[in-house]
Order: sequence, then C-alpha cells, then structure tokens
Amino acid sequence: MQVIRFGIDLAKNVFQVHGVDASGRVVVQRQLRRAQVAKFFAAQPPALIGM
Repeated sequence: MQVIRFGIDLAKNVFQVHGVDASGRVVVQRQLRRAQVAKFFAAQPPALIGM
C-alpha cells in the first residue's frame, strides 16, 4: 500500500498527518512534532502533499 496523497494540518508544535493510497483508503495517521516532520517525509516515496 503506497501512499499517493498526504494531508497535513500545520500547527506550532504538533502536526497531524493523514495519508491515503490509490483507492482512497487511509494508510497513515500520525501526530508528529515539528522536529519529526522533515525526517518522516524524507523517508516517504514521492507523493502529493496538501496543507
């Protein structure tokens, strides 16, 4: 299940990340701290990101 789209809710400290696959199923739901965001997305395959 490869994520093709990410949605990210931006905030001061904690970011909500939601990822869906090609069929629209939720495959990622995470809460990330500001310091974790860049590392998380660097490890993901290329995908569309909506903010």
